[in-house]
Amino acid sequence: MSYAIIGFGNIGQALAKAFARNDIEVSVATTRDPQSFASTAAAIGPQIIPKTLAEAVKADIIFLAVRFESHPDVAKALPNWKGKTIIDVTNAYGVSPEELGGQPSSRFVAQAFTGAKLVKGFNHLGAAVLGQDPAMKGGRRVVFLASDDDGTAEEVGALAENLGFSPIKLGGLSEGGLLVQARGNTWGQLIFKDLVKFD
Repeated sequence: MSYAIIGFGNIGQALAKAFARNDIEVSVATTRDPQSFASTAAAIGPQIIPKTLAEAVKADIIFLAVRFESHPDVAKALPNWKGKTIIDVTNAYGVSPEELGGQPSSRFVAQAFTGAKLVKGFNHLGAAVLGQDPAMKGGRRVVFLASDDDGTAEEVGALAENLGFSPIKLGGLSEGGLLVQARGNTWGQLIFKDLVKFD
């Protein structure tokens, strides 16, 4: 299984730290030349591999960690995303429900990535918190996952565990997804809730 993070701002770098901490290789890409962020990637760890967008989208599981309004540009990188899993880490704060066609933001994003399976996740924490070691006081920091495909949610849940987090599945995008989505000037009820699960 291969992994990529598209977007290498604060959230992308926080995710990269989780991969480095667990010695799991991940490609990172932006729309810029990989050389422009190679030193930042190297500072996080040797597991963080800068690539072009065209190279990075060859991965099986892709974290979409760009600004919400940039997702259509990423979607153009492939004509069809069949066989790919997209983890939607975007937040559509400030985007009106009308612009989203009244849909949950993740369903709107899913339409751009034709053929992909989509999981909403890793978006409810700020970058400073997401970048910390998720092992906390004998427990593990929670990440919420929502998807209309149970098998894909399980697969991403297994990855979250490998990265040291405790995944909690919220159900489909129209139900649980709304708890971790922003749209208009409102945040979902679970956004910014920093929870720790004790097994």
